[in-house]
Amino acid sequence: MSSDQGSTDGAIVAVALVVVFVKIGIVICVCRHFSKRRSSVQAQSQPFNDDSRFIPLAMVKFLDDMEREKPIRFTAQQLRLATDNFTYVLGSGGFGTVYKGIFSNGTTAAVKVLYGNSDKKIEEQFMAEVSTMGRTHHYNLVKLYGFCFESSLRALVYEFMVNGSLDYHLFKANKRDMIGFEKLHEIALGTGRGIAYLHEECPQRIVHYDIKPGNILLDSNFCAKVADFGLAKLCNRDNTHITMTGGRGTPGYAAPELWMPLPVTHKCDVYSYGMLLFEIIGRRRNMDVTLGDSQQWFPIWAWGKYEKKQLTDLMIVCGIEEKDQEAAERMVKVALCCVQYRPETRPVMSIVVKMLEGALEIPEPLNPFSHLFSGVDETGNSLARIAWNVGGSDWSSSDVVTKSTVVTGTPIMKRHEITMASM
Repeated sequence: MSSDQGSTDGAIVAVALVVVFVKIGIVICVCRHFSKRRSSVQAQSQPFNDDSRFIPLAMVKFLDDMEREKPIRFTAQQLRLATDNFTYVLGSGGFGTVYKGIFSNGTTAAVKVLYGNSDKKIEEQFMAEVSTMGRTHHYNLVKLYGFCFESSLRALVYEFMVNGSLDYHLFKANKRDMIGFEKLHEIALGTGRGIAYLHEECPQRIVHYDIKPGNILLDSNFCAKVADFGLAKLCNRDNTHITMTGGRGTPGYAAPELWMPLPVTHKCDVYSYGMLLFEIIGRRRNMDVTLGDSQQWFPIWAWGKYEKKQLTDLMIVCGIEEKDQEAAERMVKVALCCVQYRPETRPVMSIVVKMLEGALEIPEPLNPFSHLFSGVDETGNSLARIAWNVGGSDWSSSDVVTKSTVVTGTPIMKRHEITMASM
């Protein structure tokens, strides 16, 4: 056999071997692929697998649900179609008009179209609401479905609350159609839980700044949902005070520190909540010029009745039945605690809720309106500050020594085994 013939045969053998190895490689890859698929199917058929590489079906579903909860970005055209070109107005306020919308899948929603004096103001409102509501999930907060941000339309899409806002039900001329006190008490509790979540349970504290009956919406079961976060502000929990860039809140509900040179904290929401409680108790606006001088401003009239131990008279005037009087008296005392002049003497919202529930005894409130007449009692402020901020960091040991009086503790502190920091 010639050398040329030998080299040709060798080349053929080499090619054949390469082909064989390639085929073997393909077979191995195919086998591995089917093996992986079979393992995956087996893992999905089991409720749990110790190998962390395989995710149970329940967890897959949960993650898919969470993905769906992210706010949807709607187009202006989608919202025009859903609202029938913005025909049915649900309400309007300082930050926009709310329209009823029905989407192709049958979902009913409230579409809030933002407006303001400038594009910058609209953008601030938009970012405030999306950044807060887009990251909160609580039964007593209105759910944000999505948003639209186009040159022709800036809007927010919320879940639809069939029973509207609390103010509509509180201030009806026909008292017979009003919500009963038991349900109003539940609404007050639900609202308090929603605010407590914003202040104390979110990764970043959220201050609402505009708690009032018009911003408390009611679902089909009259469960309360806190809404309208156009003024809301995110802040780190380590920041005791909040930097303000302009006036916030609604007159009659806004805390004194929002319009006076005082430090602003999340306690401004506590004050507003107290004012809301007064309106729930009286089932009237706090300021009513149609009434006599003594009753024009309900909160100070309520304090007078409390101070004189005449709360029974208040119950009669407010039309509260005997079976509800204990809860109503508790609500009056909590409201008086919430509207204290100085922020540090107001309770934190989790304590407010527990007091309303009856799970915590309510200390005797100080006169929240003493500053209107003879100044604020600083010693009393320190006592209240310690009692309210149970387990919190809104006061320091240096705050409890005033006018040469050393405070060693209050009854509520002793009852809950709370001790002061050493001096």
